[in-house]
Amino acid sequence: MVVLVYELTREFPPEEKYGLMSQMQRAAVSVPANIAEGYGRVHRGGYVHHLSIARGSLAELETHITIAVRLNFLVREKATILWNMTQDVGKMLSCLIRSLQRNPGEIVMFDKLDPKPETRNPKGSI
Repeated sequence: MVVLVYELTREFPPEEKYGLMSQMQRAAVSVPANIAEGYGRVHRGGYVHHLSIARGSLAELETHITIAVRLNFLVREKATILWNMTQDVGKMLSCLIRSLQRNPGEIVMFDKLDPKPETRNPKGSI
């Protein structure tokens, strides 16, 4: 979704570089960034909070898509592809939030792929 936003906004008028183009790009990047930040939290509530922020950024992006079409910056057919992506991501976020809210007091510890400590410098000196 982020890549498509960047590809589509390249076609915007140059004067939109710091306007709608930038806002669409920021909103699009904010979605996975907030998902990742929430995933890094220890408590489930923090994760759900950041997923909620991601949903807000997604709604913001949907609004920007609508505006871009109305201003003729985006062709409706291309905008529809992006719109459908936002709808799919929104459904996934909603399902994830619902599943995490089932036991809100539970502590969630997310293991990394390799839980072993890094041993490049086992003696601890720099």
